[in-house]
Amino acid sequence: MAGSSGEQAADYRSILSISDEAARARALDQHLSTRSYVQGYSLSQADVDVFRQLSAPPTDSRLFHVARWFRHIEALLGGPHGKGEPCGLLASKGWRAQPQWAPPAGTEPCKLRLYNSLTRNKDVFIPQAGKKVTWYCCGPTVYDASHMGHARSYISFDILRRVLKDYFHYDVFYCMNITDIDDKIIRRARQNYLFERYREQKPVPAQLLEDVHSAMEPFSVKLSETTDPDKRQMLERIRQAVTLATEPLRQAVHSSLAPEELDSRAQVLLEEAKDLLSDWLDSTDGSSVTDNSIFSKLPKFWEGEFHKDMEALNVLPPDVLTRVSEYVPEIVNFVQKIVDNGYGYVSNGSVYFDTVKFASSEKHSYGKLVPEAVGDQRALQEGEGDLSISADRLGEKCSPNDFALWKASKPGEPSWPCPWGKGRPGWHIECSAMAGTLLGASMDIHGGGFDLRFPHHDNELAQSEAYFENDCWVRYFLHTGHLTIAGCKMSKSLKNFITIKDALKKYSARQLRLAFLMHAWKDTLDYSNNTMESALQYEKFLNEFFLNVKDVLRTPVDITGHFEKWEEEEAELNKSFYDKKTAVHEALCDNVDTRTVLEEMRALVSQCNLYMAARKAARRRPNRALLGNIALYLTHMLKIFGAIEEGSSLGFPVGEPGTGVNLEATVMPYLQVLSEFREGVRKIAREKKVPEVLQLSDALRDDILPELGVRFEDHEGLPTVVKLVDRDTLLKEREEKKRVEEEKRRKKEEAARRKQEQEAARLAKMKIPPSEMFLSERDKYSKFDESGLPTHDTEGKELSKGQAKKLKKLWEAQEKLHREYLQMVQNGSVQ
Repeated sequence: MAGSSGEQAADYRSILSISDEAARARALDQHLSTRSYVQGYSLSQADVDVFRQLSAPPTDSRLFHVARWFRHIEALLGGPHGKGEPCGLLASKGWRAQPQWAPPAGTEPCKLRLYNSLTRNKDVFIPQAGKKVTWYCCGPTVYDASHMGHARSYISFDILRRVLKDYFHYDVFYCMNITDIDDKIIRRARQNYLFERYREQKPVPAQLLEDVHSAMEPFSVKLSETTDPDKRQMLERIRQAVTLATEPLRQAVHSSLAPEELDSRAQVLLEEAKDLLSDWLDSTDGSSVTDNSIFSKLPKFWEGEFHKDMEALNVLPPDVLTRVSEYVPEIVNFVQKIVDNGYGYVSNGSVYFDTVKFASSEKHSYGKLVPEAVGDQRALQEGEGDLSISADRLGEKCSPNDFALWKASKPGEPSWPCPWGKGRPGWHIECSAMAGTLLGASMDIHGGGFDLRFPHHDNELAQSEAYFENDCWVRYFLHTGHLTIAGCKMSKSLKNFITIKDALKKYSARQLRLAFLMHAWKDTLDYSNNTMESALQYEKFLNEFFLNVKDVLRTPVDITGHFEKWEEEEAELNKSFYDKKTAVHEALCDNVDTRTVLEEMRALVSQCNLYMAARKAARRRPNRALLGNIALYLTHMLKIFGAIEEGSSLGFPVGEPGTGVNLEATVMPYLQVLSEFREGVRKIAREKKVPEVLQLSDALRDDILPELGVRFEDHEGLPTVVKLVDRDTLLKEREEKKRVEEEKRRKKEEAARRKQEQEAARLAKMKIPPSEMFLSERDKYSKFDESGLPTHDTEGKELSKGQAKKLKKLWEAQEKLHREYLQMVQNGSVQ
């Protein structure tokens, strides 16, 4: 073998420098004799250059090395070429170089788009730092039980968070706050404290009546001034309930009834008048409440209840949780910098945000989310809180649109030291300071309920951008839709709400989540019987599919039986499977459209059900691997949505969540043995004609096993299908089956009764001789002929020929019926 390509090039240059053509050819032949240029020979640029100097192989047969080399390169390059000419490969029998490869055209990958309240459009989601996503979510104000409105928001954000994290594989850092300092909390804590103190004092019935009367006066004024129809209706209900409870106690006092009866009626009034008395006591004694622990006890309790509710709903906990009470120093510093930047001012110990100054700045915009709501004083005052809208407080502002960053505390309110005197944070500043401390000058996502857009979130944006002196504190603002109760507005303040605990008594966490998944996260959701029934039916539909696939996978086969030949049906189902996966991906990219995803999943399951039914009808085993892959994919998607716990390998888990026990894997082998034993016993009972054993077998299936959460499904000519199902579900199915059977029995009896009545009526009619059939109709006819046919009407007028003809036909039909009756009597078939 020759040396390197550089050495070869030098040798060639030396050979080409020989002027005598014959000598040059002999030198080239001598050089080539030391090289291998058979198939697999690596062509060098030096070879190509020398080849291009030759027009043809040498004619001297002794120079066979040159001739062989020439033919080899000619086969590769397609013949001699001039200098600089391109050389392409020919389709020859010699060795070939690899052809040029071109990548496929492909399709444009689908991009995730989210509905951004800042643009009111679906915007392509682009995090600021690669795959890392910073996300802040407004948490609850904890002064009462969490309700389905909270569930609407936090389940929806949990689904979005899981999809971004587990489907799109973003690294999500999720922060949420707890508002434990707020006007509502302060007022409710004072009211609870004062009412309980009043109850402990055990006022005598006469004093209670007097106090309720005193409390009713300001309440009636409040009612008369209320214009909101929903709130007015709530207040009317309170007044009516108090009035109804007052009268029995008043009568008991006047009648000097026994102390036990007086006390009983007093307790009823005390309970009904709780809200009325609490408002009144707060207005008279609220300023005397000075112990800060009173204001922390209430939110601490309800925060604990909130976390329990979220855990019960399978909502992931935040990566970090902030409480306002723990961030007061940071809030004070935040407010101070806003003032230093020129966007805040101090007034009478409070600090307000200067909306006019901010809006007039070239770098800033006020009201980014709902610009049309700027100036809405009702909304602004709701944002300030009930304790902060007195005339003196409103008079402290430079502009009605300004809002409190820090509030000087009044008597009866908690307070913290600050440069402006003792006070407490405003509502809007809390989230800005806490989110800014953790996430910095700009976050990727901020989330909250739709009703928080203005003024809360617009004010958050303004004060945060005033602090950071930027215009991009939030990149994507996501707002979940409202929740209505059977079409009506739901509100904690209106006492028109369903608590999460009450909802979970009726439905499972999975059923509630499926109901939310079946609706767009940003749209209004109506929590009603129809909504939940749809969710229950969807869950049952999926569960039956998973149970059927598990039964297929449990069918014993050898190792090679796991891989079966695909027919046209399998290829078609597999194509549909991949089409549905593509459709699911596109739906998730389209603002995480879970409603469409669930419909695509439903369609895929329906196709699988048809495939399994066709295989069952043909007595052929369905393809295990294909159905298993589809079931695993659906399980994976439901896990991403939080509708299936992580421990389940396929389908909905059986048994109590969090126990760590795979109930299905544990008990199924025993149930399979029981099923096979039962099938053997049934076969013998049928052969030996022992109905009692068959009845016992049916009782085991219908009555005993459902109590244990086990369903046996018998199919003619096929093995019994064994399924583990939630016990309550099976008992409901059993009751429904009994109801249907009872309904069928009732309808059958009703049909038999009607038939019997019809037969009796027909028999009664048959008994009447034709000569007597019209004699009872004296209100229509006055004269009859010898055969009993009417001849004249009641006025004595002779019947027309048409009337007489019609009556004659009826008479002849009755004559035929009566003859049949007489024949039946003669035969003994009737008595």
